[in-house]
Amino acid sequence: MSCMLGVVKMERVRFFVVAASILVVCVVSSVGGEEVADTLSACDFPAIYNFGDSNSDTGGISAAFYPMASPCGETFFHRPAGRGCDGRLMIDFIAKHLGLPYLSPYLDSLESNFRHGANFATGGATIIRYNESWFQDGVSPFSLDIQIAQYQQLKSRTTSLYNRAKKQPHRFPRVDDFSKALYTFDIGQNDVAAGIRKMSDEQFQAQIPDIINQLATAIRNLYDQGARTFWIHNTGPIGCLAVTLHYLHNPSPDYVDRRGCVKFQNEMARQFNRELKQKVFQLRKELPLAAITHVNVFAAKYKLLSNAKKHGFLDKTKICCGYHEDSNHVYCGNKGIIKMALKYMLVHVKILPCILAGMVYTTLKLQIIGLLIN
Repeated sequence: MSCMLGVVKMERVRFFVVAASILVVCVVSSVGGEEVADTLSACDFPAIYNFGDSNSDTGGISAAFYPMASPCGETFFHRPAGRGCDGRLMIDFIAKHLGLPYLSPYLDSLESNFRHGANFATGGATIIRYNESWFQDGVSPFSLDIQIAQYQQLKSRTTSLYNRAKKQPHRFPRVDDFSKALYTFDIGQNDVAAGIRKMSDEQFQAQIPDIINQLATAIRNLYDQGARTFWIHNTGPIGCLAVTLHYLHNPSPDYVDRRGCVKFQNEMARQFNRELKQKVFQLRKELPLAAITHVNVFAAKYKLLSNAKKHGFLDKTKICCGYHEDSNHVYCGNKGIIKMALKYMLVHVKILPCILAGMVYTTLKLQIIGLLIN
């Protein structure tokens, strides 16, 4: 997985946008119903539990298989920090704005602190299970149902240890905080990518309801266990990813839109998002004590891509690190032989102005979201 090279200006934009977005989720929480307002103090979330893919993975896949390599993390953390980017992710800014520490990945056995939540997201994760592997296909074995099971294990073990010890170790969650926490979802992009890769348009469209239903099942599961505040991202414009555009040479005018993105791929993402939005409306009626915020990530990311130069980026189609030409693939921070020449793929200093970093799988690493809430 490749890394994004940060720009200081982008960090400021991210923080401003997250501040506005958290204000919205606080308002939603406070008006979600009289009983919800009585049980939730506006923005007083003691913990965050996140479920997702690499858009919000703070070190899960890195802990499970192999650690992220430089230049990941260099701009902000000054070292690899488990994230598949050079700076921070949206979930990092949400935590910061709520006054909480960055989330520890559940799979990390060293230095993890779950006092204020946990991150179950892993790069390459999907909502439904696929008969694929991380090493061959880039698909995480930790699909959403596994992430929910991991949450249940954390909650169960925390409660059990507390009952035995009559006290809570400082690195464990407080038992009472599970019902007061913010539950965030940023997942589905890899399901769309898998559908595009493996199915016809008709086959994937027929599968979308099942994918959405499994996400809804996860939310109901958490609700039944006491979760009340949910924050759900839709999926981004997959037809605009550098992994797509990198291999696109002289496309016909009807194949791409006016921004140069692949039309049919973005339409698949839009269809997924339309059905997700309808499911959110249904869940709001079905779960009366829940406050559910739906975030239109697609519109925000597409707008960002459409105004790349305005934000100081020169070429939205180029990857910033790694080599991917003529069936030769050397991922960021690794070594490889290309046409009999040994090259160390640490080229970030030379290509600083890129907007998107090496979307070699299916993830949009730029986490600036001009949030649209509905």
